[in-house]
Amino acid sequence: MDAPLLPLYMQLADRMARSIRAGTLKRGERLPSVRELAGQHGVSLSTAVQAYRWLEDARLIEARPRSGYFVAARPPRLPEPRVSRPDTASRMVQLDQLGAQVMALSQDPGFISFGAACPGPELFDQDRVRRAMARAVMRHRELLCTYPIGPGMEEARRAVARHALGLGCVLDPDEVVITNSCIEAISLCLRAVCKPGDVVALESPTYYGFLEILQSLHLRALEIPTHPRHGMSLDALQLAFETQQVKAVLTVPTLSNPLGACLPVPERRRLAAMLARHDVALIEDVLYNDLSEQEDKRRAVKSFDTTGHVMICGSFSKTIAPGLRLGWVEAGRWGRVLRQTKAVQSGAQTSVLELALADLLTQAGSGAALRHLRATIAARVDEARQLIAESFPKGTRVSDPAGGFILWVELPEALDSAQLYEACLAEHIVIAPGMMFSASPRFRNCVRLGVGGKWGPEHPRALRRIGALAKQLLMSPPDELAA
Repeated sequence: MDAPLLPLYMQLADRMARSIRAGTLKRGERLPSVRELAGQHGVSLSTAVQAYRWLEDARLIEARPRSGYFVAARPPRLPEPRVSRPDTASRMVQLDQLGAQVMALSQDPGFISFGAACPGPELFDQDRVRRAMARAVMRHRELLCTYPIGPGMEEARRAVARHALGLGCVLDPDEVVITNSCIEAISLCLRAVCKPGDVVALESPTYYGFLEILQSLHLRALEIPTHPRHGMSLDALQLAFETQQVKAVLTVPTLSNPLGACLPVPERRRLAAMLARHDVALIEDVLYNDLSEQEDKRRAVKSFDTTGHVMICGSFSKTIAPGLRLGWVEAGRWGRVLRQTKAVQSGAQTSVLELALADLLTQAGSGAALRHLRATIAARVDEARQLIAESFPKGTRVSDPAGGFILWVELPEALDSAQLYEACLAEHIVIAPGMMFSASPRFRNCVRLGVGGKWGPEHPRALRRIGALAKQLLMSPPDELAA
C-alpha cells in the first residue's frame, strides 16, 4: 500500500525545508510574507501559516517582530555519531549502580546536572496543572476515600484514546490501561509476552531503564545496529529474526533515548509487517512522540498494526506534568494477560490524578502549549550544540535530534567517559557515561547530555568546563589515566 499523501502545508514546508538544508535559501535570508507565500504556491493563508509554523518548530526559520520570517542561523554542523555495531549475540544484563548514582546526583541541588533526561518544572504551566488538580479534587472528593480498582477511570482512558489519534492510532478506550508510569507499562508488556531467558531486541545504544527492566526479569538483551538519525536497522533486525529466537522487540521509534533517532515512516510500516510475519511482539514507547519537530514522525508504528502485534506505551511526563507519574498502554492481542498482570502487580492508580490528567489532555490550547515547549527546548539544544562545537575536543561527534532535549556525544576514542564522569563529579557536574546505555562494555567514549532540566547561567559554563576537562584527560600521559 502507498504511504498516505502528506497534508498540503507539510508538502509546502517540506519543499522549503529541503531548500534551506541544501543552502538554496541562505541563513538570515528574508522569506516571503504569509500572503506572498500563499500567492506564490496557490494555497490558502491558513496553509501558509501552518507551513511557517512547522518550519519554526523545526528550527529552520524564525519570526522577527515587525520584520517577517527569516531563515534561522544554525549552530556549526558537527559530524554525527557513528552507526553502532553491537555484538550479534544476545546476553544477560548485569548492571552496576552507575545509573542509580547518576539519577540520585541529578536530583541533588548541589550539582549542575546533565545526567537525567527529565524536563524542568519551568518548562510547564504549573498553574494550569494545579487548577486541573484542584478541579478533580473538588468535583470528585469522594474518590480520595474510595479504593481504586480496574484499568483506570473511563475519562482518562477516553482522553488517552483521543490523544492517540494524533499518533495515527484508533484505540478502543476499553482496551487502554492506565499505569503508574511508562516504565511500568513497558514492564507489564514484557511480563505478558516473555519468560526468563527469552531474547528481547532493542536499539543500541538504548535507554538504561530498559536494561534495568530486562535485568530484573532475567531477559536477554539483543542490541541491534542503530543509525543516529534513522534509528534501528530493520535489515539487521530481520537477520536476528531469522537466526535467533527473538521473543519481543522493545523500541522508541521517535526520538530514541539516548540517540534522538527517528525511524522513517516507511520503515515503521515495514516494521509492523515484519512483526506480523514472524509473530513477534513489538513494545513501542511513544513517550517522546509529541516532542518531534516533524509531524510525520509522530505517527506510531501501532498505526500500521493490523494483527495486534504492537503493544503501545506512553505517558505525559515529558510534555504535560511529570509529577502526575501516570502512563498508559494498549497491549493488542496481549491485552487480557496484561490487565491480569497489572491487577496482581500494582492495582489501580489514584483516581483524582487520572481525572486531572484527562482534564489537561482535553483542554483547549494544548497544541499551542506543545509548540511553545518544542520551541523552547529546541533553542536550548541549539545553544548546547554550539557550546559543544566551541569547547569539546577536536574529533567530537554529536547528535542533532529533530526534537527532545537529549544529546549523544561521541568523544575521541582515547577518552574514557568513566574518567570524565569522575572528573566532572569533582567539580559538582553530572553527566551520564555511555556505558550506561548498553548491556555490553561499549560506548566508553560517549556521554549522554540532558539539557531539559533546570537551565541558568551556570549551565553553559558547566558545558564548557566538561569540554575543558575532556581535553585535559586526552592530554594526560597514559600512566596518569590508568592511575
